[in-house]
Amino acid sequence: MRLKLISCEIFYREMCAAVARSPHRVDVEFLPKGLHDIGSPKMSARLQEAVDAVDAQRYEAVLLGYALCGTGLVGLTARAIPLVLPRAHDCITLFLGSNQRYLEYFQNTPGVYFKTSGWIERGETAGRLTQLSFGNSGEGFSYANLVEKYGEENAQYLWEAMAPSYRQFSYIEMGVEPDDRFERQTREQAAERGWKFEKLQGDMRLIDKLVAGGWDDKEFLVVPPGHRIVARYDESIVGTEEVDIP
Repeated sequence: MRLKLISCEIFYREMCAAVARSPHRVDVEFLPKGLHDIGSPKMSARLQEAVDAVDAQRYEAVLLGYALCGTGLVGLTARAIPLVLPRAHDCITLFLGSNQRYLEYFQNTPGVYFKTSGWIERGETAGRLTQLSFGNSGEGFSYANLVEKYGEENAQYLWEAMAPSYRQFSYIEMGVEPDDRFERQTREQAAERGWKFEKLQGDMRLIDKLVAGGWDDKEFLVVPPGHRIVARYDESIVGTEEVDIP
C-alpha cells in the first residue's frame, strides 16, 4: 500500500522509526505541536486542510498520528479515501502502548507530568508547564468538560486524579533517543522543583501498528469516505457518522 501519514511533531522520532520498519510506502507530513493549544475547532480545521490536500489518486489511506486530543479531531472528514487513527484519548496512550496501561498508571500516580523526547525538543516553553495529557485541549479545565469528553464514570476518577498539583515528572523512554540527554534534562528539572522522577519504558506497539496496516477495530478506527469522526463516551473513544460531501 501507499499511505500518507499526517502526524503531530510530538511523535517525530517515533514515527520516523516506525515508517522505516513499515512494509508499505509511507509518506510523512508533520504538523506543529502547538495545534493542541489553539482550541478544538481551529485544530480540527487545520487538520482538515492537511487531509484535503492529500492526493487521493496516489494514496490508499491517510494515517493520523494523533489521538482524539480532547475534541481536536471531532468533525474531521474522510472525503475520497479512508482516514485511520488510534482509539485513544490523547498521545500518552500511544507512548505507553495501550489505553489500559495509561489509565492504570494515571489513576495510580496523581500529579504526574509526562515528558518524552518530542515534548522536550519540539517547542517546549521554558518555565511553562502545559501538560501532554488530558488538560491540554486549549478549552480550559473543569469537571463538566471531563464529563462531556469522557463520560460520567471516567470523569469522576480523572477529576480526582488530576485535582492535585503536579509533583512528579515521568519520562517515557521510547528506544529512539540518541543518548540520555532527554532523561537527564527531566531529572534535573525534577530536582530543581523538588519533584519525584520516574522513568517509564515506552511501547512502540500502537505506533508500529498504525503504519504497518491491518488495523484491528479494537484499537483503530477506519473512517470510510463520506464519514466524519465523532467522540464516543465509552471504550471505543471515537466513532463515525455519515455526512453529505459536496
